[in-house]
Amino acid sequence: MLGGYTGVKVFTATKANERARLGDEIEAWIAARADLEIVDTVVRQSSDQKFHCLSVLIFYRR
Repeated sequence: MLGGYTGVKVFTATKANERARLGDEIEAWIAARADLEIVDTVVRQSSDQKFHCLSVLIFYRR
């Protein structure tokens, strides 16, 4: 990340209905913070026998 970042926002969802809404939640968060410059994103998925966790990290600079 050239120039670094000043903050990070973490979104996570475990249940299927939460994962389905995650994109809308992220879009709303970004739209409400037009003053931020997003410098990187990381998406991770982890699973066990019952659950699938989706995590989205947004690195930003003010």
